[in-house]
Parts: sequence; C-alpha cells; structure tokens
Amino acid sequence: MESHTAPQAVDEARLEQFMGQAVVDMGAAMNGVLVMIGGKLGLWKALAGAGPLSSAEIAERSGVSERYVREWASAQAASGYLTYDAEADAFTLPPEQAMALADEDSPVYVLGGYHIVSSAFKDRDRIAERMRTGDGFGWHEHDPELFLGTEQFFRPGYRTHLVAEWIPALEGVDEKLRAGGKVADIGCGHGVSTMLMAGAYPESRFVGFDYHDASIERARELAAAEGLGSNTGFEVATAKDFPGEGYDLVCFFDCLHDMGDPVGAMKHVRETIDDDGTVMLVEPFSADSLAENLNPVGRVYYAASTLICTPSSLDQEVGLGLGAQAGEKRLGEIAAEAGFSRFRRATETPFNLVLEARP
Repeated sequence: MESHTAPQAVDEARLEQFMGQAVVDMGAAMNGVLVMIGGKLGLWKALAGAGPLSSAEIAERSGVSERYVREWASAQAASGYLTYDAEADAFTLPPEQAMALADEDSPVYVLGGYHIVSSAFKDRDRIAERMRTGDGFGWHEHDPELFLGTEQFFRPGYRTHLVAEWIPALEGVDEKLRAGGKVADIGCGHGVSTMLMAGAYPESRFVGFDYHDASIERARELAAAEGLGSNTGFEVATAKDFPGEGYDLVCFFDCLHDMGDPVGAMKHVRETIDDDGTVMLVEPFSADSLAENLNPVGRVYYAASTLICTPSSLDQEVGLGLGAQAGEKRLGEIAAEAGFSRFRRATETPFNLVLEARP
C-alpha cells in the first residue's frame, strides 16, 4: 500500500538559521585544511608574536608565495583566526590563537585535532560501508594520519594535567609512585602518557601496552629519543591479555570505550592489580544522558565516536560499542561488573572525566 505523508510547513526563520549554521560548518571544514597547511608551512609560527604583518611580510618570514599567503590569511581573518586592519592592510595573530596554533608546548595546542579530522575524511568511504553492514572498522585500519593526530592532540592536555593534577587526585597513588611502583598503561598508542609518567616518577616502572604493533614501534622510538629506557618499556598486547601482576596503577587513557569487551578488559585488570591497587580511567567528558551532551564538546565526541570509537569496538570480540559518550554512571557499572567495589570521579577537565576504580 502506498503511504502519503502530508507536507510539513516550513518555518522560514528556522530554515534561515539552519542554512546559516550549514554555511558556517562548511567554512570550518574547508578552513581546517588551511589550518593544517599553516602548520606545515610555518605560517602560524611566522605570525606568532610578530604584531601586524602584511601578506608580503608573512610570505618573507615563512618562505611561502605571497599570492597564496594573501588568500590564506584572508580566509583566516574571515574565520576569526587572524584579525585584519583594513587601513594598514595587515594581519595579526592574537596571543590566544597563537597558544592554540603556533606553540606546540601550549596546553591548548590543537593542530593535532585537525589531523584527526583529516584522517576521518580519508576513511569515510570505508566507514560508510561498515555503517551500512554493521561491521566494525579497526583502529589499525585507519589512515595513519589518525595515529599522528592522536599523539599530537592528546599530548598537550596530558602534559598539563596528568602528573600535576590527575595522579595526585587518586587516593595514595602519587606517594606510591614516588617511592617506586609498578604501572601498566593500557592502549598506550604512541606512549605519550606512559612517558610523561615515567619522566615524573623515575623510581617507578612503567609499561605501555597496545595491540597495534606500529604504535608500539613509534612509542619505543619516542622513548629512546627522550632518553627514557631504564624505567620504561612498551609491548604489543591487548587489554585482555597483557602480562604481569601486582600493578599499583593501571591506566586507560581515552581508550576503554574503544574496546570491544571493556568488562573483560577490566576483569583482566582486576586479576593483575595489587590488592591495594588503583585503576585510572581517563574518558571523554560526558554527562549520563544524551540530552545533557547536546553541546559543542558533545558534538565533537559523538562525531568521533561514530567515525572512530564505535567502529573500533565493533571490530573486536563482544563488540559492545560503548561509545565515547558513555558517561560516569555506565562506566561505573562496567567497573562493578568486573569486580571493583569502589568507583568515583577523582577530577575532571572540560574535556575529560578522570575516574578511579579500586578493588
């Protein structure tokens, strides 16, 4: 039988509002490419701290063609990334934007995030097919730009918060690590978190585990370059079979929700952790309901969850598909099912929940 749906009335004001948002979003997507080009060609660094510059001066400082610079800078001014003085015909990178785009040591350096977005565009056809079939798309299947972007994007936040705030917020953990403890970093990727902890606690022993052998190889290279060897190691292993026992601290940095069987992973941790040990779960910031997460941060995380996190989980055994916005309540249920009796929010940032689980 044919069904006919009566046409809905169109609210012209709402249509205009949505079209305005769509134009803003298209501009942001296009400009994201230019943001990365600005990083690659040194344009942000050429502008940082320099005050007002003409396009010719930016070109001279960066070694980039002036005609391209003129269009690039105009796009950044239209995006609000640069300011423009029409009378002087000069562009300025404000110090706030410089922190985010030109200073790799800044706690708010964001260029890595643009590389994550870029990798998603490269993978979109294959992910679309998996979405149609319901099959997973493993972390290892993604364009390698994702791995580089993840390293660059998470490093600033970890550098700022991990040792100074997150570990001290855990019950008794800072003292244990200063005295000499044993730590496992599960799903360590390129090992940024592992190395930051190892550098801060030289008396403790740190091992980063990841199933992705290319990431472990990169982590070993970075550790050698930073001179971290005696108390730091990296091994290929999954969250459900990593070796060792008697760990004082087991960490999951932005990865438990990516796992096909997070309950199984936490059960394995329960078997390998010391009786007085601690699990630190660093997860994307999320409230416990969808309605509470309908905001700019939630928008980014739901998109990442659709393109990266949920496909990764569905590619593994069990394939729970927890998603990046699981929330504290759901994560607490997983910890309890795995045998942990104590669970709390230790601290938070606008982008992360830091959760503590203990036997």
